[in-house]
Amino acid sequence: MSMPAPGAPLPADKHLLPSLTDPAEHAAYIRARHPDADLARSPGVILLYQSSLAEHAARRTGTRPLERWVSADLHRTAEGVVLCSGFGRGAPAAGLVVEQLIALGARAVITIGTAATLTDILQPGALVICQDALRGEGLSHHYLPPGRYVAPDPDLTDRLAAAAATLGAAARRGRAWTTDALYRESAAEVRQYTAEDAVVADMEAAGILAVTRYRHVPAAAAFAVADSLASRAPRTNAPQTGEGLRLLLDAATRALTDRDAKSGR
Repeated sequence: MSMPAPGAPLPADKHLLPSLTDPAEHAAYIRARHPDADLARSPGVILLYQSSLAEHAARRTGTRPLERWVSADLHRTAEGVVLCSGFGRGAPAAGLVVEQLIALGARAVITIGTAATLTDILQPGALVICQDALRGEGLSHHYLPPGRYVAPDPDLTDRLAAAAATLGAAARRGRAWTTDALYRESAAEVRQYTAEDAVVADMEAAGILAVTRYRHVPAAAAFAVADSLASRAPRTNAPQTGEGLRLLLDAATRALTDRDAKSGR
């Protein structure tokens, strides 16, 4: 094993090192207590971060809670899609539950949440479907070779974009900058990453896309703009953001069920 340079957090070959821990251990622990803990029959999982969106989804007809099979709240919709919420923010928290979900059989993952725009073109409520994510967080570097970007699954992303368009959404595709440090986002970084065509900043996408790629599970990501780093404007609870999130939830549900139907399951 090559050793890291002074101050570097990871050896260069970290993604190749065998892990002492395995999410299958969590799955075995849960199934010993809940033999029905199986997500393989679901079209997929949608990750939700905003409590208002999770509460909206839970109130829908036919949606019912599941046991706490992972370190999060789970609901199954009338379409069979599993909603995962209540696990916190950031790539480490999201990556942990995604590992647990996949170990229980999750076949596809879509993450939808808010993001800050890096450009004055996007206003609150604007929708962005992730074309790839700049790996400014730490989690992805434990899973993938050194690199600058990680891309979502192209087929699932196309289905998500098509579903959003069918619902009348003016969603654009764009690059996200994923960061761990919400309160350390700087103007210099915004200039750097907009020069690389990033249009939004988020805290989860790169990590989730790395975990799912490592586990060979398709994933996609989408965002509703909530605030701005281009001309700093704090979040104002604009109703358009909530409307955008609800539309993305509908689009993600359609994308997963459409993929499931096309697979003949």
